[in-house]
Amino acid sequence: MSNLDSLKELTSAVDSIKKELKKVIIGQDKVITEILIALFADGHILLEGVPGLAKTLMISSLAKVLNLKFSRIQFTPDLMPSDITGTDILATDNSGKRAFNYIKGPVFSNIILADEINRTPPKTQAAMLQAMQEKQVSAGNETFDLEPPFLVLATQNPIEQEGTYPLPEAQLDRFMFKISISYPTHEEEIEIVKSTTFGQSKQIESILSAEQIIEIQKSIRQIPVSEHVLEYAVKLVRSTRPTEDTIPESVKKWISWGAGPRASQYLVLAAKTKAAIEGRLTPSEDDVKEVALIVLRHRILISFAAQAEGLTPETVIGKLINEV
Repeated sequence: MSNLDSLKELTSAVDSIKKELKKVIIGQDKVITEILIALFADGHILLEGVPGLAKTLMISSLAKVLNLKFSRIQFTPDLMPSDITGTDILATDNSGKRAFNYIKGPVFSNIILADEINRTPPKTQAAMLQAMQEKQVSAGNETFDLEPPFLVLATQNPIEQEGTYPLPEAQLDRFMFKISISYPTHEEEIEIVKSTTFGQSKQIESILSAEQIIEIQKSIRQIPVSEHVLEYAVKLVRSTRPTEDTIPESVKKWISWGAGPRASQYLVLAAKTKAAIEGRLTPSEDDVKEVALIVLRHRILISFAAQAEGLTPETVIGKLINEV
């Protein structure tokens, strides 16, 4: 199958995936689209929202629709790194010889739900770093490859809640998107209650295979991008850095720390994928603008001056998009 053929099938496949997910997920259309962009761009997602908004159901249902292996890891204060990656166990074979066997942990799946990742200390959070960045797990003297596609969707409670640990900056940067899940509308909540308290649960069908997803990911990498779109994406990211000349003076006082080069890469990749999902063969500056918030919101640190004025990373990014 050629790259063009893969991309032609992508729009109809995404429509079919959304149709299946709507059997069990009410609303959250924008969130589902953003998750699919990250999946086809081969990135990871940090989901933030209060408990009870069907994050687990959404992600497990996505794994069923895509016919992928799914693991859920509940992050707790006493979770150990080996509970994620696996551990060596001393075993005895039929001849009586004893040796260590490596038992793979739940990270050896295609879609990982890292539930409440900020409820575990940084040492355990860091156990996900190698898996997310290198798609590998090291144990003792061996290194094991993770089977593609590999997508981590980590949920976290708002950081103000008791018993949470801020994610290390190095780990935050591994997430392509940070997506906030909001409460459903009044009408959506009525529909949720109806669908979950009457009748039987609906069955969802598989749409794509792992091989097809990998082919789509490769095809998206081949999509051409205009020089002015690349220039815009890089300029937008560089404008988040207070030491840069490109940052507007009106915004400079609000940012203490800006986004690194990985943000530029993710902006372009996300814009490519968004264009492909919508049936277009190349992204525009508008595509970059539309994904800028979810790419940048967890990569900038606002200043005390911004906090004193009641600003958030989201409002600062909005001002940057208007200025650049």
